[in-house]
Amino acid sequence: MTASIIIPHYRDMERLNRCLTGLAPQVNGLDVIVVDNDSGLDFTAMKAAHPWTRFVTEPEKGAAAARNRGVRETTAETLLFIDADCVPAPDWVAHSLAALPKGDVVSGRVDTFDEGSGPRTGAQAFETVFAFRQKDYIEKQGFAVTANLATTRSVFEAVGDFRVGLSEDKDWCQRAVRAGFSLVYVDAMAVSHPTRSDWPALRKKWLRLTEESFALHLADGGSRVSWGLRAGAVLLSAVPHSAKVWSSPKLNGGGERARGTATLFRQRTVRAGWMLVQSVGSKAKA
Repeated sequence: MTASIIIPHYRDMERLNRCLTGLAPQVNGLDVIVVDNDSGLDFTAMKAAHPWTRFVTEPEKGAAAARNRGVRETTAETLLFIDADCVPAPDWVAHSLAALPKGDVVSGRVDTFDEGSGPRTGAQAFETVFAFRQKDYIEKQGFAVTANLATTRSVFEAVGDFRVGLSEDKDWCQRAVRAGFSLVYVDAMAVSHPTRSDWPALRKKWLRLTEESFALHLADGGSRVSWGLRAGAVLLSAVPHSAKVWSSPKLNGGGERARGTATLFRQRTVRAGWMLVQSVGSKAKA
């Protein structure tokens, strides 16, 4: 195989099926590997529906371990990464393959969409405005989320595996950039990701991200004191960022904007609290 598509998965069969259905017209014989984090689920029907997909099990939990296993499962030179809960654009594969000559690591747009109908909840409004700001991540912070990423085996082997237990996409991309590889944004290379539907789902996401970011902060030589100071910046950021909620053309009406603003302040307050707890050597509570 010249290219492989690697998809980490854990107990999200409905969305995985939607992802594979979106890929089906595009794969044209490419190697597609779903790496399941030992969900304990029956994949018989899924395998029958998508016979062109390989399914392997990785017992070590976490998307990083699953992606590493996917790379080891193939000898393809081109590696395309997408998440099980993402929906690829109809031309995602073609644009991903065409984009790679433009950079050593390439990534594109991650749009959001709401599952279900009716007015957006506060969590949905928050994610509509703030989730997956991929262009900013790449151009200002030197990383891209691995829900939409393409690279080559030679680059991956030079950079090394995704590291488990921290913000693996940020860590891996920044290691690639420090090693001299180029990271390029290609807008046409697009996938879509569902917004979190409610506060518990959003809270779970941000607790995980905060824990992984803290682990990366320490791994990069940061101190607990600086992490505590960063908590203050996170809390204060809610004020200027509320303007983004109220000016966003993606939201409809004052109700959505009000719910999004309330969720913004709640998320920043809770996250800052977790960070302060971490800064004194304790574990943030789920």
